[in-house]
Amino acid sequence: MGRLLAHSLARLGHRVDVYEAQGPDALGSAARVAAAMLAPLAESAITELPVVRMGQHALKRWPELLHELQLPVFFQQNGTLIVWHRQDASEAQRFAQLLARTQTQLPSLPALQSLENTALAEKEPALQDRFQNALYLPEEGQLDNRQLLVSLLDSLQTQQVGLHWNNAKSPEDFSPGNAGQPDWVFDCRGLGARQEWSALRGVRGEVIRLHAPEVTLQRPTRLIHPRYPIYIAPKPDHVFVIGATEIETEDLSPASVRSTLELLSAAYTVHSGFAEARILEISTQARPTLSNNLPGIRQIGPCSLQINGLYRHGFLIAPAMLDIVLEWVQSHNTTLAAQFSLKFEHA
Repeated sequence: MGRLLAHSLARLGHRVDVYEAQGPDALGSAARVAAAMLAPLAESAITELPVVRMGQHALKRWPELLHELQLPVFFQQNGTLIVWHRQDASEAQRFAQLLARTQTQLPSLPALQSLENTALAEKEPALQDRFQNALYLPEEGQLDNRQLLVSLLDSLQTQQVGLHWNNAKSPEDFSPGNAGQPDWVFDCRGLGARQEWSALRGVRGEVIRLHAPEVTLQRPTRLIHPRYPIYIAPKPDHVFVIGATEIETEDLSPASVRSTLELLSAAYTVHSGFAEARILEISTQARPTLSNNLPGIRQIGPCSLQINGLYRHGFLIAPAMLDIVLEWVQSHNTTLAAQFSLKFEHA
């Protein structure tokens, strides 16, 4: 969120400085440990309508935002595929009912499609004869989060944004509007802002990155699972990001054996080619989350904003959050916030 906002403000002609507690590699950020799926309807099973609306906005805005960047960022909009094994058919039916309810509430979403064996094989040949039924969610997408972080960094450097690495700051370190001080301050520190925003908590996530030359999937695929839906997100060069876990803890120790076995076993049941995959990385991170699991913008001064709580939907909702903040900067007012049912809080 911070890099995207700094990039956009610099493009609007503002002189921008970024203060980051860690280095330029983003190793400490939740954004680096993510699948970066853009799936508003799929996520509606576990979130509320404002996030879904923000996701619809993102699918229009991301191509525009990526076009502004000089370095390429993988982006595709081939939809989402949801599959399940026979023993999980009842859970799949419940999941489909949740999505159908969302479509009733938001008819602008592309229609959910039910696929049987032949149609599934046409849509995703690699899964031919592996599943009897599937759900297809058209127009949903994904991007490569790590390429995006690198490309945004390149943009900041090109636009001569002041980059202050390993330099932790808080809003109290600045006095916007005073001589020698910035006109605006934006706090995008995620869990780094816990001291000032007590409602923040961390929700642990674990992802595995694999290189699987024998597997070709054309779109993110989700497997209905008794404990949680597992996703497999294909990236360029046969790299796959596999994840699912949500654990109410800020513990950043290595992934457990149980989580690792569940993720890898689920991937293998989707495609046996994952048996010969190479594990590139097993990562953990805590995602910044507010008490209602929805994002928030808080005004802590006339020209100071905190943007936080993007939770597991960071890439899905970041463009909407960005455009709300840009509207506020330019006019001290925002119509977009009401569109997404987001109210500015006051500290």
